[in-house]
Amino acid sequence: MMQFTETPPPPLHQITSFSNLPMNNNQIHRTRPWPGFPTSKALGSFGDANCMEQLLVHCANAIESNDATLAQQILWVLNNIAPPDGDSNQRLTCGFLRALIARAANSGTCKMFTAMANAHANLAINTHKFSVIELASFVDLTPWHRFGFAAANAAILEVVEGYSVIHIVDLSLTHCMQIPTLIDALANRPEGPPLVKLTVAGATEDVPPMLDLSYEELGSKLVNFARSRNVMLEFRVIPSTSSDGFSSLIDQLRVQHLVYAESGEALIVNCHMMLHYIPEETLSAIHNTNSSSYSVESSSPSYHRNMFLKALRTLNPTIVILVDEDADFTSNNLVCRLRSAFNYLWIPYDTMDTFLPRGSKQRQWYEADICWKIENVIAHEGPQRVERLEPKSRWVQRMRNANFRSIMFSEDTVSEVKHMLDEHAAGWGLKKEEEDLVLTWKGHNVVFATAWVPA
Repeated sequence: MMQFTETPPPPLHQITSFSNLPMNNNQIHRTRPWPGFPTSKALGSFGDANCMEQLLVHCANAIESNDATLAQQILWVLNNIAPPDGDSNQRLTCGFLRALIARAANSGTCKMFTAMANAHANLAINTHKFSVIELASFVDLTPWHRFGFAAANAAILEVVEGYSVIHIVDLSLTHCMQIPTLIDALANRPEGPPLVKLTVAGATEDVPPMLDLSYEELGSKLVNFARSRNVMLEFRVIPSTSSDGFSSLIDQLRVQHLVYAESGEALIVNCHMMLHYIPEETLSAIHNTNSSSYSVESSSPSYHRNMFLKALRTLNPTIVILVDEDADFTSNNLVCRLRSAFNYLWIPYDTMDTFLPRGSKQRQWYEADICWKIENVIAHEGPQRVERLEPKSRWVQRMRNANFRSIMFSEDTVSEVKHMLDEHAAGWGLKKEEEDLVLTWKGHNVVFATAWVPA
């Protein structure tokens, strides 16, 4: 287990109430109300999720106010109550502990923080590069991605009925993993399979889960799979990134717009947990307040999510499926972001205990990907902070503002999703919110699925 000091912090006043912890530098007295060397029994009282969250909040405030002494004391306690191989709450807290150390080191304002991070090189997150088979198996472990796959594919199959050519633009975090199932279903259409054109953005940032092969190689595998199902598949990669709002992708699709519109192609845009990597408006607002900083807004308005959706609307797509995680990581305030992330990311850790044994490789890969997300949310700012989740309500408003109209998922689609959920642990659930579907874990919103057509 890592240690931040060779000996415990010097004894300080004992605390009688956890709420006495100072919230900012101005409230800190000469002698801080903090325990010295807690016994195992005393440390155990900090072991519930609420106390761990409060410790993380106070640590974040100490780091932000550059109070190295208080920060190190809290980090020491966190290190002792949140082992990386503990229960789900402890592993979650350990992920935030790593992220706070990384943030402290990144700030570079205090040599103690930097030395602390340098002394614990084992804090580095080793994300795994998946083979196609590994990734397919990985996303099958939980409904986290399969929920969106099932809802999207069922909706797509309904809307493309009767089309002989369908063009799918797949903006997916999971590297086309839902496409084979869709091809399988299209192969069995009563009227025969359509010609399928599949376009992907091939230069997206390195965010987990990551593949160990190029998109060209992936495309070759998909074409061969489709051929085995007697489906003609054309695969195309357009170098385009989320950081500029997929502007190259939009531009090339716009060039083809008249062609596919006249030929009667169905244009399907499948957005699976990728749109939240497009920088949102607060990013440019922050940097515009400081002339020495770069300004996203001054570079190109197409960086923004609203601009992307409006550009997408000009393509007059047959349907747009938008699936994403139902949380808010956009606050400019570190503590607000920490609380929001802590109260959402407990879910994957909790679910993990139901399907992956300790020590398994898949569990290591799974947790490394979550730790990457935590570190990005907590330790980074500006364009480097790409994990900017927005809740469903905000995406719904964005889509409406871009002149899209939501459509309801059919009962057949709902049945398909429920059938998929039956294959997983009992804690997973499904609920309807107006026209939308929401995946839940123990009653908490996890992922939403929405379907849209031009208004």
